[in-house]
Amino acid sequence: MTVHILKPGMLSSLQDRGRYGHQHLGVSPSGAMDERAHRLAHLLAGNTPEQDLASLEMTVQGPSLRFDEPALFVLTGADLDATLDGQPVAALRPTLARAGQTLSLQAAKPGHGARAYLAVHGGFQVEPILGSQSTHMRVGLGGFEGRALKKGDQIALVRPLPKDETVLSRLQAELDELRIYLPAALALSPRERLRVILDQADLFTDESLVLFQSQHYRISPASERMGYRLEGQPLRRTSSEELLSAPTCFGTIQVPNDGQPIVLMADRQTTGGYARIAQVASVDLAQIAQRVPGQSLGFEVVTVEQAQALAARQEQAFTRLNESLESLRQALKRCLA
Repeated sequence: MTVHILKPGMLSSLQDRGRYGHQHLGVSPSGAMDERAHRLAHLLAGNTPEQDLASLEMTVQGPSLRFDEPALFVLTGADLDATLDGQPVAALRPTLARAGQTLSLQAAKPGHGARAYLAVHGGFQVEPILGSQSTHMRVGLGGFEGRALKKGDQIALVRPLPKDETVLSRLQAELDELRIYLPAALALSPRERLRVILDQADLFTDESLVLFQSQHYRISPASERMGYRLEGQPLRRTSSEELLSAPTCFGTIQVPNDGQPIVLMADRQTTGGYARIAQVASVDLAQIAQRVPGQSLGFEVVTVEQAQALAARQEQAFTRLNESLESLRQALKRCLA
């Protein structure tokens, strides 16, 4: 009833949508960097949105793993050239793995994302910590032993499929007939400029506000799950006065004294004292999560109302997709009966 890690990849960890409700105690939410891809993987694996199970987040260089029991899995996000016993695996499609089969993932193809997500039907058997299965590696909290996966790890599956080949063949036939229509709002169409809402704009000079919206930044090599450091022409404040620390969230753009912005990511600190020039709209967080150091990005200012409308459109698309996958869940229910 386990998945064996044969090769761990560059950085592979279990992540769900985050550990919320504890930031006032200094506990970072952590969670999937590309929540859109994480949610897609679970819906397509026949899991319900209410469960918020962990998926395996794989970064740049994918792992290799062997299924000890039959399982249904889905891959989303970056293209890591996945194969199952040497046969190509389609992304965004539920795939059956028989006992003993090996799933191998390679390096991300340039321009095709940085993070991929593997979800299995029923989820991985890991104990929730503070209501979440997410791994916060900096403090060794949650996930699989609070760390990234390494060679030899064995992760149990909550709901492996029956070993009966007749049952599996019948399920495979239903999967082959399954038609999946992905709403456009859930696709990751590359954007040169991420949509942001201005925050403490009054702390910055007019020239810096124009520069923030017009230049392209390079993502620094000193970028990771806590934050993406950007390199460009420095932004200047109107005053060097110290600021009180304030809560932060995923996508908060801070500007330290050197004038180079930092976009806070999933493992962000809970509060910060740097000036906040803007907040990335939630629908564009996946855009930066799927970029790697050396790539560039810019920013486009939108209103709060526009950002909310984009988020609502995405949620409506998730609802439609979830409803359209009822036949998949019923097929799995019959298989597990």
